[in-house]
Amino acid sequence: MLHTIREQVDTIFREDPAARSVLEILLCYPGFHAVLLHRFAHRLYRWRVPLIPRVLSQISRWLTGIEIHPGATIGRRFFIDHGMGVVIGETTEIGDDCLLYQGVTLGGTGKEKGKRHPTLGNHVIVGTGAKILGNIRIGSDVRVGAGSVVLKPVPDHSTVVGIPGRVVRARMEPQEPLAHGELPDPEGQAISDLTQRVEQLEALIKEFAGQQPRR
Repeated sequence: MLHTIREQVDTIFREDPAARSVLEILLCYPGFHAVLLHRFAHRLYRWRVPLIPRVLSQISRWLTGIEIHPGATIGRRFFIDHGMGVVIGETTEIGDDCLLYQGVTLGGTGKEKGKRHPTLGNHVIVGTGAKILGNIRIGSDVRVGAGSVVLKPVPDHSTVVGIPGRVVRARMEPQEPLAHGELPDPEGQAISDLTQRVEQLEALIKEFAGQQPRR
């Protein structure tokens, strides 16, 4: 357990430049509290201890604003930054060195049984407010832009943005950060292209109207 705590503290120092001290992390980081409580609850869940894992999950939700079902499988060096509003479903699987921002949902799409939540590979970063829904695989070294809704599998080394999520960049360098302000905007680009096309058509109509002889 001490090794897990130490590794989690080191992860926060690595991922969050605002972290100033170990004491600050121990007292003031809800993501840290939620992950540690989940690891304990998950162990009880695997031992088939009734009710208590869900009670611990609920207590964690009250304390941190982060809801992680005790059945979710989470790898090492996992970090939830800020964390309020994060929801992680029962059959979710998360690899090593993943990072979630606030408002992220790793959820299902209905009342299906069995594996119904996403699987994330290693080194995945999911931006603020993004939703990844259903039994789909998000590959390793993937970046999901803020506010995206991902409903289909995403290959390794990709960036996905938009509603629904679209792969806009492939073959990223491993460990490349999620540059929120530099992500492509497919919807915005489509609107810009449409606006430009309308302006061109208006110009052609005016030109055509000017060439018509007056009676």
